[in-house]
Amino acid sequence: MSKPLGSYDSTHVIDSQAISEKKSGTFKEFIGVCKTGIVYSNLITTFTGIWLALKLTDQLFFDNIIKIVLVLAGAALVIAGGCCLNNYIDRDIDQLMERTKDRPSATGSLHPSQVLWGGIIMSALGTILLFMGSKVSAVLGLIGLFVYVVVYTMWLKRTHSINTVIGGVSGAVPPMIGWAAIDPSLSSMVPWLLFTFMFLWQPPHFLALALKRVDEYRKAGIPMLPVVAGNQITKRQMIFYVIMLLPASLMLYELGIIYIIAAVVLGVAWLAISIAGFFTKDILKWSRIMFIFSLNYMTILFVVMIISVLFK
Repeated sequence: MSKPLGSYDSTHVIDSQAISEKKSGTFKEFIGVCKTGIVYSNLITTFTGIWLALKLTDQLFFDNIIKIVLVLAGAALVIAGGCCLNNYIDRDIDQLMERTKDRPSATGSLHPSQVLWGGIIMSALGTILLFMGSKVSAVLGLIGLFVYVVVYTMWLKRTHSINTVIGGVSGAVPPMIGWAAIDPSLSSMVPWLLFTFMFLWQPPHFLALALKRVDEYRKAGIPMLPVVAGNQITKRQMIFYVIMLLPASLMLYELGIIYIIAAVVLGVAWLAISIAGFFTKDILKWSRIMFIFSLNYMTILFVVMIISVLFK
């Protein structure tokens, strides 16, 4: 009998007695469960929110330097703490996937209690730093943390294919956290458009990863869209979000002509790659290209946002 979605083979569960006999994990292993790549990419969007708020509200960087440092440090810790808690919760299914089986939380080289308390302490300290910088930033940080850890990791990831969409709220919050450090009122449309931009970007990005790793997700019993609905429906969903992302990105026209040109060129290129998915026979190669392009698309556009407002 095939196992139901969300279940896993008990023989893969980490042996707690064996873990207790192991030495404590190294600092490098602990950094590994913090998912530094995710932390860095989210800090780019957080800083962009700060930078745009400074430029569009005519405030000076050094007049706000303390708030900026507190919010960036707080955001980094909250994101790292959330990733730690994600690894703690997912340590059973991580063992079943090639991509995640070597995580210290999955191998047992870090004791589960180390991962759990590391996540709790970093999340708490990060929230305190955010609160010291901006109360609104702290509230937004807590919303993002709750969605990522509770709504996405603990609930939807194991139960519903909509997990990628709803979980995207947490990844869309960082630029708003940054903006709120400078302009807590959030009265401008720019931070809300940045949120929309990031929210629409995440489904095609993560669905490309799901297509690449569909067999691993199936083995782990995770109901990602390609597992439960197949490749064609997944590709339709991806192109829907890419199509929506193009006009959404252009609504940020206030950022200047350099940004608009970059958004059009990159958006049309991503749309062309998305359409090509309906004609390719090599789904694995296409999904890899989509995944890499999505990373470059997001990184380049946020860097261009920072540069573009300097020449307005």
